[in-house]
Amino acid sequence: MRLLRYLLVSGSAVLVAGTLTLTAGTLTLSTGTTTAPPHTSHAPYPARFISAASASLARYLRHYRPQAMLAGHARAGQNGTTAIPSFNWSGYADGASTTPAGTFTAVSGSWTAPSVTCSAEDQITVDWVGLDGTFSGAPEQLGTMAWCYQGSPFYFTWWEMPPSSTLTEVGKTLQPGDKISASVTRSGSKYTLNLTDATTPANSFTIKQTCPTTTCQDTSAEWISERPVFSGVGIPPQAHYNTFRITKGAQTSGGKSGTIGSFSTVDEITMVDATNTYHLNDASSLSGTSKNSFSTIWRNSY
Repeated sequence: MRLLRYLLVSGSAVLVAGTLTLTAGTLTLSTGTTTAPPHTSHAPYPARFISAASASLARYLRHYRPQAMLAGHARAGQNGTTAIPSFNWSGYADGASTTPAGTFTAVSGSWTAPSVTCSAEDQITVDWVGLDGTFSGAPEQLGTMAWCYQGSPFYFTWWEMPPSSTLTEVGKTLQPGDKISASVTRSGSKYTLNLTDATTPANSFTIKQTCPTTTCQDTSAEWISERPVFSGVGIPPQAHYNTFRITKGAQTSGGKSGTIGSFSTVDEITMVDATNTYHLNDASSLSGTSKNSFSTIWRNSY
């Protein structure tokens, strides 16, 4: 088992080429195909290797902590935004620590699944839209993910929300370039998570869940590129992705439909290194007449 380089604390874990499912306490894996060699074999891994990797990955993901790790104080940002540094997120969020619970009832966005370029080191990147996580609790979220194992990238669609906060994989055939639209909508304590892969419909899904209002407070809406946090392990390096671009970014707050840029408090989140010295990801200014689009740009993995 190779040691991964983590940001906050040292540890070791395995990121396994393939796709994962975490439901009812079980995990299964299926191998994918590579689109960015050096590893060019499309042959499945030996069953023995997959079995060992499955057990290791299941232990690893039990420590998944789906929330923002803020790296310092907010300050005035560009074009009227609030600039927030984070160790593990980049993108945009609407809301503030003073936003009342129950403010947001919907969030949505579209993007093209990015490709990743893998090094010999195991790395991961997650792109999603969701509610919560910036200022209160764990988010209700869904999106696309890529990880690199032994130089090979693998891709899938997924969702996660409290109270279990278990990352659940759905799509096993996601590829870079797939056209994705995703949304979370809420009515009281009932949530609908919908993801459509217009390129490969088999990766699409609709999930209905319930979450108590004391847990899912809906004080923010997010459009994020992430390197996940794993409790007791740290933050793995983010895979080198091509640009993640959100379009048609929208939210509903206080009963009114709007865009990313129309809410009263718009947070521009920049991913920084462990010392808050340099940027790992940058987020572009909001674009379009309705301020509903932006891109995050990879700068470094850690």
